[in-house]
Amino acid sequence: MIKYLNVVLLLCGLITGYPQEISLTAVPEWSKQAVWYQIFPERFWNGDGGNDPTPKKVQTAWPFLRTPGWQILPWTSDWYKLQSWELSTGQGFYMNAGARRYGGDLQGVIDRLPYLQELGITAIYFNPLFESPSHHKYDASMYRHIDKNFGPHPSVDEQIWQKENPADPTTWKWTTADSLFLRFIQICHQNGIKVIIDGVFNHVGITFWAFQDVINYQQNSRFREWFIIHRWDDPSTSENEFSYQGWNGVRDLPEIQEDENGLIEGFADHIHAVVKRWMDPNADGNPEDGIDGWRLDVAEKVHPNFWRKFRKWVKEINPDAYLVGEIWWEDWPKNKMYNAAPWLQGDMFDGVMNYRWGRAVLQFIANEKQKISVSAFIDSLRQIYSDYPPATILASQNLLGSHDMERLASQMVNPDRWIDHGGNPAQNPAFNVRKPTSDEQLKQKLAVALQMTLPGAPMIYYGDEAGMWGGDDPDCRKPMIWPDLQYEPEVSHPFHQSRAVDNVEFDKELFMWYRKFIWLRRNHFSLSMGAIEFIEVPDHPQLFGFKREFAGEELLVIGNPFPVPAVVSLKHLPVRTNEFEDLVSEKRFSRTEVRNLDPWQILILRSY
Repeated sequence: MIKYLNVVLLLCGLITGYPQEISLTAVPEWSKQAVWYQIFPERFWNGDGGNDPTPKKVQTAWPFLRTPGWQILPWTSDWYKLQSWELSTGQGFYMNAGARRYGGDLQGVIDRLPYLQELGITAIYFNPLFESPSHHKYDASMYRHIDKNFGPHPSVDEQIWQKENPADPTTWKWTTADSLFLRFIQICHQNGIKVIIDGVFNHVGITFWAFQDVINYQQNSRFREWFIIHRWDDPSTSENEFSYQGWNGVRDLPEIQEDENGLIEGFADHIHAVVKRWMDPNADGNPEDGIDGWRLDVAEKVHPNFWRKFRKWVKEINPDAYLVGEIWWEDWPKNKMYNAAPWLQGDMFDGVMNYRWGRAVLQFIANEKQKISVSAFIDSLRQIYSDYPPATILASQNLLGSHDMERLASQMVNPDRWIDHGGNPAQNPAFNVRKPTSDEQLKQKLAVALQMTLPGAPMIYYGDEAGMWGGDDPDCRKPMIWPDLQYEPEVSHPFHQSRAVDNVEFDKELFMWYRKFIWLRRNHFSLSMGAIEFIEVPDHPQLFGFKREFAGEELLVIGNPFPVPAVVSLKHLPVRTNEFEDLVSEKRFSRTEVRNLDPWQILILRSY
């Protein structure tokens, strides 16, 4: 007989015992059914060659290289190959990578929106879009404008800035980049796609307008209290004694001062104006023309009182807006992730970037020597489900990779590691930079199938569905692989080690796998909204199984997370009927049959 694991989850209030003090209305319903796609805009697509960054702008961001002959990198070039002007720096790959630009922009995202619609995603999360000199944009120069190189007329936008008072929102205008972004939001909303953007409010860049004022006027700056200043410059000496606190000790990212209310009042007021600007651009009380929410960067670094205030600001404008926090490492050296429950009690965030969930899946699927058992995997999920309120479980972004860690495909190539540790050759000389084998891709497919069938909103990192691979930052930020381009094969290594030649091309079969499972999730609400019950598969403790139920629909998911085949008898399955359809293969059969499960194969059985 099937042995139940007594883990019926109290999701959506469908099961008795749901904790009544948690209000589902605090979490937007659309976020529970979302299929997210994360876009790193500088690397998605260069739709407008006339707005590409200039050497002057690049030189004001780390690594501050002044390279004669610097150019935009060819989109289809071998990732680790140094261009001629990069060779002239005398620096290695990882220093030069910080100075690279590929020219991705908003027009590129608009041009490729039909691709995302074909994939089936319903929500987009943008990495930072605001004006900044870097490729990643986590070092904002301002929050009131979209980066000029993401829009059509950079020089025009710069002239517009100069006519504004950054501290006075009544003087703010709309640049051509801003207008293009607002047009993009309109297009997305017309096509049923939500859009959220990155809010990076714990720190700014050294080119941030208020910090530049502090640099120039020191103690006399009206913004001096916004930052954590350790020492002022003494003009009577030749030395520059000016010293301040940067995020995580990074001098390029000045940290914002806090008090018992969170971010210091003047800066907080500025952020409030920024929130209103992007959530209701025409200030008519209808938020349809604005963004649909925020992803909040390094949220644990900001006092919870600020996030409580921030939530009120956001929900006053759009009660249906979505707030998701990056709550990740509590102790990175010891591989300890945060339990994000304190941030998920209805007064701060609707969900988190669920790295804990992703770690459990990768330990279960990717690992070989350190592979966790089925019961350990279920225990990991149960712990998350018991820690977080039910609605936030459904709304949290279940991700298997991001701009801050090694890509999903490369995790399959490099198993038995702590995620986000030793994830590229600069951090770990043994890290393998090759593309995955066919067997490793089967493991990736199974991980994606779990992402689409377990509770939580799946988030795809751009290009994973296209077959992209790469290690931790910056190697996870390669230019997107497109089916209409021809790419140089990868033959180079950042430290000149020998490697096999890897052809770089769009993987249509993998794309169709993602597309199929996205379609299944969107068309079977039990996969997004349903309660879950884990089961043991008879005679096969190495296989996993679980049921999802919602509004009378019952789906049974069975998978093989091992490299050896298995034979499964269906006659003792805990379902109500004798006839099934496997939604993956689209084949029908009866419960009297046995099914062969290939290595890494998954079944989604619907009762008839």
